[in-house]
Amino acid sequence: MQILIIEDDKDLTANLYDYLEAKGHTATTAGDGVTGLHLAIVNDYDAIIMDINMPGMDGLTACKKLRDEAGKNTPVLMLTAKDTLDDKLAGFESGADDYLVKPFALQELLARLTVLNKRQSSDANTSAVLQVGDLSFNTKTLEASREGKTIHLAPTSIKILELLMRKSPSVVSRQEIETVLWQGSPPNSDALRVHMHTLRTLVDRPFKEPLIQTIHGIGFKITAATKSEDAI
Repeated sequence: MQILIIEDDKDLTANLYDYLEAKGHTATTAGDGVTGLHLAIVNDYDAIIMDINMPGMDGLTACKKLRDEAGKNTPVLMLTAKDTLDDKLAGFESGADDYLVKPFALQELLARLTVLNKRQSSDANTSAVLQVGDLSFNTKTLEASREGKTIHLAPTSIKILELLMRKSPSVVSRQEIETVLWQGSPPNSDALRVHMHTLRTLVDRPFKEPLIQTIHGIGFKITAATKSEDAI
C-alpha cells in the first residue's frame, strides 16, 4: 500500500515509517496538517494516517477539507490521545473512516489500514457502470456513451478513460496514467499527449461542455461539466 502519515510527533512518525516499510509498504510523511493536506490532495494514496492535534491545521479540519473541498475519498485512519465518545464522533463527522487511540499496537494499526484499503477497493468495483455528468462507461462491456450517443474508443483510450472516471473528481497524475499504460516507461515523450488529445476529441469535442481538464504540471481529471483548463 501507498500510505501517507500526517503526524507531528517525530518519534511516532519514525516508528510508523520504519514499521510500514519493513512490512513492504511505501510511506510518505508530513509533520503538519497543511503539508499533509496538500500531499493528500495532489497524490493518490491507498490510506492516510492522520493525527488530530497538529500545528498549522488540525486533523479534523484537514480531513473535512479533503472530503468536502477536494472530493477525495482516500481512507483515513484518525489518531488521537483522547478516548471519549465526543472525540470519536467528531472524527467520523469530519470524514474519517476509522479511529485509533494512542498508544496503540503497530500490528493493529496495519490491520485496520488493510481492512480500510480492501473495503475501498471493493466499493470501487461494485458498480459496473461509471458515471461522470452525462458520460457513462461500462467497465464490463467497455462501452462508453455521452448524451446517449455511443463513443467508440481504442484500447488505450479506454484505459485512460476508466482510470480518470474511477478517480473522479480527483486529479490523476501523468505518472500514474503512464504506469497504467506502459508500466511507467512511455514509448516517447509525446505519447501521453497524443492519447489525451485523441480522448478529448472523442469525449469532449462533439459536445457542448468539456469534461476532461488539464491540471498543469500535475496531470488530468474528469469531472462534471465545468470550465476546463487549457488543453494540452
